[in-house]
Amino acid sequence: MNHDQNTHPDDEVDANGYSRPSKSQRKRDSHELQSMGQTLVTMPKSRVDAIEMPELLREALDAYRRTKSHEGRRRQMQYIGKLMRSADPQPIKDAIAAFELGHARNALALHDAERWRAELIASDDALTRWIGDFPGTDIQALRALIRNARKDAAAEPEKRSGRGFRELFQFVKQHIEGPEEDDHEGMEDGDEDEA
Repeated sequence: MNHDQNTHPDDEVDANGYSRPSKSQRKRDSHELQSMGQTLVTMPKSRVDAIEMPELLREALDAYRRTKSHEGRRRQMQYIGKLMRSADPQPIKDAIAAFELGHARNALALHDAERWRAELIASDDALTRWIGDFPGTDIQALRALIRNARKDAAAEPEKRSGRGFRELFQFVKQHIEGPEEDDHEGMEDGDEDEA
């Protein structure tokens, strides 16, 4: 059987010679769209509102969030999957990718902050490296936080408060993230103006 360059080997060819996606491909596409719909309902509403999509799909996503029963959510998700077939998937895919990349960056920043905290507590050499990487740091404040965390670590387990660890972690995390990356995801519209 000859396939032209616009057909896929799994595509079905009807009696008139027209190619259409196979049943398996249609099923894979349907699952992908439903998966995208499931990701959309987990994203913050402000992020979803910024995505270009049919109004009916937006209303279905809002209805899913309001639905409490398991069976109701299951049916609503099927409806969302059906509506996704008529929507342009590219803006939705792009928005989901950006959202997931943001989560990956946040996780990386948290791991980086945990690593720095452990190194700062363990060694004074880490403080020298920190100053080289973050020259604008308030060194006295950082030294005080390191000292408190070390005291906390040296205390008997039942006498540890954990406060020194938490405060050092927050200090390190804020410097790693930097002031230019303030996260406004959780803010509702209008809150950004007050910040």
